[in-house]
Amino acid sequence: MCAKQITKKPTQEVGTTGHSWDGIEELNNPLPRWWVWVFYLTIIWSIGYVIAYPAWPLIKGATPGLLQASTRADVQAEIDRFDAANADIKASLVAADLTAIPADKALMAYAEPAGASVFRNNCAQCHGSGAAGVQGKGYPNLLDNDWLWGGDMEAIHTTITHGIRNTMDPDARYSEMPKFGVDGLLEPAQIDAVVEHVLAISGQDHDAAKAAEGATVFADNCAACHGEQGKGDRTVGAPNLTDAIWLYGGDRATINHTVTYARFGVMPPWAARLSEDEIRAVAAYVHSRGGGE
Repeated sequence: MCAKQITKKPTQEVGTTGHSWDGIEELNNPLPRWWVWVFYLTIIWSIGYVIAYPAWPLIKGATPGLLQASTRADVQAEIDRFDAANADIKASLVAADLTAIPADKALMAYAEPAGASVFRNNCAQCHGSGAAGVQGKGYPNLLDNDWLWGGDMEAIHTTITHGIRNTMDPDARYSEMPKFGVDGLLEPAQIDAVVEHVLAISGQDHDAAKAAEGATVFADNCAACHGEQGKGDRTVGAPNLTDAIWLYGGDRATINHTVTYARFGVMPPWAARLSEDEIRAVAAYVHSRGGGE
């Protein structure tokens, strides 16, 4: 019985493109026909897309396309729809007395989630997603009852509306701590002494002899803003120095730095960026977090 003889199909010689690198020649293999047709179809599809949909950027906007499609317009339509649905409750929120909002269940049912959204989009970058601030960075914790400018609804509303120490709003809350060291208002020894006094009134370990000397320095230079007992003054944004809540830190080195170089935290005004109902909603949200007064 004879074995079937297998014959090899003769290989077809493939030409080259004429390119050669280090003796390696590039063969001129043709593309599969299906791939070529798919490629042509994508070109046809792209031309149709450019004609039908926005595609070419212009100085202002882009070509609208035959279908006049716009994802931005779709989003704006959704925003307008929700604004229309909430128009009545927004009007009620704006018309309400600020002090009455926390006790109004209907208004708070809208204000808390709306204010939370405003807070996350505009305030969380500095005050943290949970409103607890950023410790040691100068961004206040909004969950406690320690308020530099007051923590009732009216005070919070004013702070959000006008901001603090900014140059954009003439009604911004404003105060400025002197640079006692940089400007030569106090000698280094006096700064060391007043730091010990601050440590003493805040219940921390301190040098008693220096603290006694620092009490006089404090009375002459610091009590005008922080009060004789160091409990602060909200009318000028002067913090209470007798508790354990510190905006920039309460250790010896940090307090020394604060007295020497001063602090000047700035908050932008939000009246130009947020509507009145949004400001009231976020004020109600902050007030409801537990530290509101």
